[in-house]
Amino acid sequence: MKNAQKTLFTTAFIYLVIGMLSGVFYREVTKFKEFPVDNATQLSTLHTHLLVLGFIVPLVVLALDKLYTLAGSKQFTWFFYLYNIGLVITLVMMTVRGWLQVLAGSPLEETPELSKGMDAGISGMAGIGHILLAVSLVLLMVRLGARINTVQAQAKQVNA
Repeated sequence: MKNAQKTLFTTAFIYLVIGMLSGVFYREVTKFKEFPVDNATQLSTLHTHLLVLGFIVPLVVLALDKLYTLAGSKQFTWFFYLYNIGLVITLVMMTVRGWLQVLAGSPLEETPELSKGMDAGISGMAGIGHILLAVSLVLLMVRLGARINTVQAQAKQVNA
């Protein structure tokens, strides 16, 4: 991946903007639908997920890349793309389920009246998103572990 730090920064910035907009969207749509403020939905947690997983995680990875030169490997490239694909799938499914909860006027603990197939489809797609996120994070940790070992070995050679 060319210019990984710029790519990570841009990715974080995009998720920041979307995260802020999702908070405004949630506030306005629930106000319009007269949805009870104390009823949490998947839509109410979307803002936080976008900011933490979409904004903060890429910034942390950017800092780790600066320290350990993570980019420039297939593992890192696979991490980046799988992470973002998994995150987008997860966030879209959160949005769909949250939107349906708001439309139905049901809180997080209750599932709106969906067909079993639709409910299973939303859960299944969200599960695929989570699996991709998990695989990508394992790839990141493998790459980070390898780079830490390399940096420590190089430091020992210099000090020897």
